[in-house]
Formats: sequence, structure tokens, C-alpha cells
Amino acid sequence: MSRLSQKYQQDGFYGIGLMHSVKGLNIGTLWRSAYILGASFIFTIGNRYHPQPGDVTRTWTKIPLFHHDTFEGFYSGLAHDTRLVGVEMGEKAVELNSFDHPLRAVYLLGNEQVGLSCGVMEKCHSLVKLPGAFSLNVAVAGSLVMYDRVSKISHVLPGRG
Repeated sequence: MSRLSQKYQQDGFYGIGLMHSVKGLNIGTLWRSAYILGASFIFTIGNRYHPQPGDVTRTWTKIPLFHHDTFEGFYSGLAHDTRLVGVEMGEKAVELNSFDHPLRAVYLLGNEQVGLSCGVMEKCHSLVKLPGAFSLNVAVAGSLVMYDRVSKISHVLPGRG
């Protein structure tokens, strides 16, 4: 039996999502950034997203949004060998500028009011934090994490590297 010699444009993938989002606008903004920055999908846990009339890029036609009712349902469906990366302020979190992004990653953000629970953070393979003493808007935080990934892994976006 011969080995697979097919070459693919990219190795790995990533997705990003929000847990218990308070404002649908944040999900729409994150979805647009995810599309622009090469994410494979986005997701929500808990609160559902409702389409917004301001989505001028029609992002929903370009990358999928998955919804999970519970964290447990989401976690049990993680793809094989995919690393769950929580984005959260805290002592156990690594500064984003020194973080090595896994090739197959799912980034999880909590809402701006309560963040991720201790139980959820314990399930994460890694925790990263952004600089600053206060919580950023969740869509902004997610966009910064995705930009950091793209800047460190040049082959994530088509036509790069």
C-alpha cells in the first residue's frame, strides 16, 4: 500500500466560539473576523445567535456556525486531536504574545461579565490571556487571538506563506 502523497494548502484548522454570549452583535462581529482571518467555523454554547441585517459580507454563506446547548455537548464533540484553548484572564493563562498556537485548535471565549467557569477552564488544554487589566469586548478579544494565530502560523490563510 502506498503512502498518501497529496499536498494540501494548509495543515490543521481552527474554530472560535462564545459561551453564553450576552449580545448577538458580538457573535456577528466575531463571525466576520473569523471569515476574514481564515477560521474553519465558529460556534456558540448556550445562547443562540440570531442573524443580523448588517452582515454585508453574508458571512453565513462562507463559514458555518454551530450551536451547542451545553458545554458538555460541545466538549464531547471536539474533533480528534484538537486542542481546546480558553481565552481568559487569570494566573494560569499564558500571555498571548508568547503562546504557540496548536495546528488543530478550538478557541473558547466566555462572555464579558462572567468569563469561563472554573470547570470549563479545567477542561481546556491551554489558557491564554490578552494584555491589560480589564476584560476586552469579546469580539475584539477573539479577533486579536485569531490575528495572533495568523501572524504566527503563516499558512493558515490561502495565499500566505
